[in-house]
Amino acid sequence: MWDKKYGEELLARRQKALQGGGEKRIEKQHLAGKLTARERVEILFDRDTFVEIETLVESRSDEFGMDQKRIPGDGVIIGYGMINGRIVYASIEDFTVMGGTLGEYHSRKICQIMDMAIKMRAPYISVNDSGGARIEEGISSLDGYSGMFYRNTLASGFIPQISVILGPCAGGACYSPAITDFIFMANQSGKMFITGPGVVKAAIGESVTAEELGGARMHSTRSGVLHFVYEDDASCLLGVRELLSYLPANCSEEPPFNPGFRAVEKCELLQEVVPDNQRKTYDIKDVLKCFVDEGSFFEIQRDYAQNLIIGLARLDGSVVGIVANNPKVFGGALDINASDKGARFIRFCDCFNIPILTLVDVPGFFPGKDQEHNGIIRHGAKLLYAYSEATVPKITLIMRKAFGGAYIAMNSKGMGADVVFAWPIAQIAVMGAEGAVDILHKKKIAEAENPDAKRKTLIAEYEEHFMTPYIAAQRGFIDEVILPEETRKKISESFFALKDKNEMKRARKHGNIPL
Repeated sequence: MWDKKYGEELLARRQKALQGGGEKRIEKQHLAGKLTARERVEILFDRDTFVEIETLVESRSDEFGMDQKRIPGDGVIIGYGMINGRIVYASIEDFTVMGGTLGEYHSRKICQIMDMAIKMRAPYISVNDSGGARIEEGISSLDGYSGMFYRNTLASGFIPQISVILGPCAGGACYSPAITDFIFMANQSGKMFITGPGVVKAAIGESVTAEELGGARMHSTRSGVLHFVYEDDASCLLGVRELLSYLPANCSEEPPFNPGFRAVEKCELLQEVVPDNQRKTYDIKDVLKCFVDEGSFFEIQRDYAQNLIIGLARLDGSVVGIVANNPKVFGGALDINASDKGARFIRFCDCFNIPILTLVDVPGFFPGKDQEHNGIIRHGAKLLYAYSEATVPKITLIMRKAFGGAYIAMNSKGMGADVVFAWPIAQIAVMGAEGAVDILHKKKIAEAENPDAKRKTLIAEYEEHFMTPYIAAQRGFIDEVILPEETRKKISESFFALKDKNEMKRARKHGNIPL
């Protein structure tokens, strides 16, 4: 018979691990508007499914009084459990333990759970709430990040990786989330920057707050680092659960089918939503509401580069990726940020077998010195590359205008689109009629008795003879001209026909996308 002291010792060690940094630090965490690491686990995972491992791991460092600071778990919870009934692996940093700082064994725990996720071909979630590298452990702490970055890269395109910023994430710690597929942040508590306000002030004399430097608003609207922003910890974690409901477990599986969404049959409203006057704007999200499954559109990077909309939706319960110009912002023109946003999402969809639907209403690439000087050629090429490389089913609908290089970039037939539809009001050309007439008939207009009237006549003639979708249909650049009320049916039927598409890539190490 075992002596009961063995069980008592184990239970005592477990209890110490469960307490984290203790009641005072837990209270401080709550006063900051943050949940504890264990409270976050309870929200993220299905009830009573989370299995924690390496609960008793401790730092081995004795320097700088570290022998008096050791707490089982070493500031990070790792384990696996069910989310929406499917297995998911996770690491959740505990700010109550030495500020969640990353030490040698802290990082080894994270690398261990990442290795398990890769071996088990299941999604990995990283919840970040850390003061950064643990200075007391020196280079052993700093080196820990390299193992995490390496595994993030190995897992990229193999399993979905999601980062959640629910506290500080500074210095080298930022680069692990940056390699993952999606980054969530809580507006109340999340901060993310390479160098903090104090270092910035000391280095270049610039005064800036933590919020201005790396808060949720800045990263969601300007830098484009974030994909999702929620107000607090709980809503942020629930958002992660929702995203996972659209994603396969790994690159070999199909996205989860969900027949629970109700089909929308409002395509007859599309003629009211989209004006035939090319100068009038509308919100592309109102178009989506007319034909994707009701309530299924899950927008990504909502506040960034709003001239291009990306997100996940369902058609008849099946997941599709949406890439769409939004005429409400910049007329739907493509710019540097929109190109990056679209290219990254297209590559994600291609990694994880998510068919892509492209909705086109684009006047061209955004003109001007600022765009040219900041590399619109290089950034626009990313969008071209991503569409050309993608082998998942690709369907394009040209709603109104599709001009110039932007027509090509938005998944044209020549770029590998499997099926291209166009509405009867669609205009497909090198440029708009007004610009074309000004170039082609400059002399004729100047010599006319009434130049303005002559110009209007020539524009009308050009639109009639060169810009209708029937010309593109005659040349095979589009597959079919359809009525707006046929939109859902045609798209749904085409995706069904393409469901077994299998396009083999050429044998090579990898291409060289213009980063």
